[in-house]
Amino acid sequence: MRPWYARLGAEASLATLNALAEEAGLRTESGRAVRFVPPAAADPYYEIKVFETGCVQTRAGNLHDLFNALAWLAFPRAKARINAMHAAQIPLEPGRRGRLRDLLTIFDEGGAVVCAPAELGELVRGFHWKELFWARRAQVAASMTISVLGHAVLEQSLKPWPGITCKVIFAAPGESPDGAAEAWLASLSAESTPRDMAPLPIFGYPGWLADSGLADFYDDTRYFRPFRRDLPK
Repeated sequence: MRPWYARLGAEASLATLNALAEEAGLRTESGRAVRFVPPAAADPYYEIKVFETGCVQTRAGNLHDLFNALAWLAFPRAKARINAMHAAQIPLEPGRRGRLRDLLTIFDEGGAVVCAPAELGELVRGFHWKELFWARRAQVAASMTISVLGHAVLEQSLKPWPGITCKVIFAAPGESPDGAAEAWLASLSAESTPRDMAPLPIFGYPGWLADSGLADFYDDTRYFRPFRRDLPK
């Protein structure tokens, strides 16, 4: 998202965001041009409205909404797929939101795409946090990229603290994070759940917090939780 953020200038106005959206040719999967508009009343069919009109409600001066707009610019294919899946699923769910839409919401708010060699991906899947972030920190810095799509996590990251965690999917080194996310989303079924994503405590990335320079930082199981057998690898 950094290149798009750099182009906002001193004032992240709706006009500036919409100029960038027009330049990028942002579209929903229904073919509507994505435009960022002032908020209206709360609507349980928000995602359907976005799908049908392309209008993404965005509060002026609100960082959460700003990062959502930046996510549309940086991950246009994945964001359009998330929206289309919500819009298709909502009419099938009288009342309570189902597990597939739980997954979509969690990925939208706190998701990331990890591009890394296979052995580092296996350490994430196995919850081997100390080996990943401490023993292999040089390899992580050199060959592991975490592209954060989740706008809530990006907002939290302005004031980083132990406990910030993403739910992640994996891509091959050099693969487009946006393309990988779109393909993964397209592969999901109605039975998919948030358990299909792996947790990653991104605050443990070497050098992000001052404490990450100490080996025993990664021994704190309040944050670096061990693998549980009731969770899928």
